[in-house]
Amino acid sequence: MSQLFSPFTVRGLTMRNRTVIAPMCQYSAQHGLANDWHFVHLGRFALGGFGLVILEATGVTPEARISYGDLGLWNDEQIAPLKHIVGFLKAEGAATGIQLGHAGRKAATPIAWRHGFDETEADKRDYAYETWVPEAPSAERHSDNPNFQTPVALDKAGIQRVVQSFADAARRADQAGFDTVEIHGAHGYLISQFLSPLANHRGDEYGGSRENRMRFPLEVTEAVRAVWPEDKPLIVRLSVTDGSPGGWGIDDSIVLSRELQALGVDMIHCSSGGFDGYSLKAAPLYQVELSKAIRAAGVPTIAVGLIDDANDAERILAEGEADLVAFARTALEDPNWPVHARHTLEGGGDAYQLWPKQARSRIRDRDRALGIRQS
Repeated sequence: MSQLFSPFTVRGLTMRNRTVIAPMCQYSAQHGLANDWHFVHLGRFALGGFGLVILEATGVTPEARISYGDLGLWNDEQIAPLKHIVGFLKAEGAATGIQLGHAGRKAATPIAWRHGFDETEADKRDYAYETWVPEAPSAERHSDNPNFQTPVALDKAGIQRVVQSFADAARRADQAGFDTVEIHGAHGYLISQFLSPLANHRGDEYGGSRENRMRFPLEVTEAVRAVWPEDKPLIVRLSVTDGSPGGWGIDDSIVLSRELQALGVDMIHCSSGGFDGYSLKAAPLYQVELSKAIRAAGVPTIAVGLIDDANDAERILAEGEADLVAFARTALEDPNWPVHARHTLEGGGDAYQLWPKQARSRIRDRDRALGIRQS
């Protein structure tokens, strides 16, 4: 058996294989509630054979959302539709995760495929349009782009309110049945903003030195781990480097990852970027070196970033560059990527077992008739 399609156990969770769906914002919720789009979008990845499906960035407060179309988990009403999705994913063999996040100064931005805030009055009614003033470490806009607002700086009481909101959302995630929570500390959102000297210009104990800038992320992690069941793994997604001059870097992330591990974090999901001046060029495998650096420091990792070829994914694991391999745009292009990749890596009759039971014999018969992928 290939490493990619061998089981993986962390705490009390055993995944059927080492493929992961990375969180992908859909901007299709109303008032934070999951709906049929999310059910179908996510369900196809379980049918396609992925080992772990992590839901999109989910706001821990209404103000935490990137846009008004984001999922939320700030009230109990939002639990039931998520529980419905979780039940289906698990029934089809996939482990389930949810990414809990706060967008900070990058909140209240337009839906991705619109041309700014171009909603008509009818659109606003139909899609539950909302706007609000973002909150951040410092009262500084993300950029001069008119889609970003000037945020208010969180005071200490506000910081503690947000920390508690992460913990409350994690409790609800457990009630919804999720196997793991991923804390979103990447891509220039609130936790990333506290970490980066590009966005954090505070003069109190939450700003200045690296130790101070790490304080808020560590407080969030400690609060979430305290309420998240001991037998369930906890993941943190980091921008291992801002990739911008004067920003957060790999050495910083190694220090932080070890601190997070000491607080009970089981894996670091290794991404990058989030601020102006990002210099990493998107290309196949372009972020794998970030995962390799964190894992070399003794912390298990998930690699992500334009990983498309099955043999590349297998090599990443075989060479110890990551423990799991995550997919986003590749999975959108081919939701059946794992079942296809297993045929590539292993072939033979066993490879068909990853197909859903409703399909596997028919796929095998098709392949025999066409003279391909012989069992």
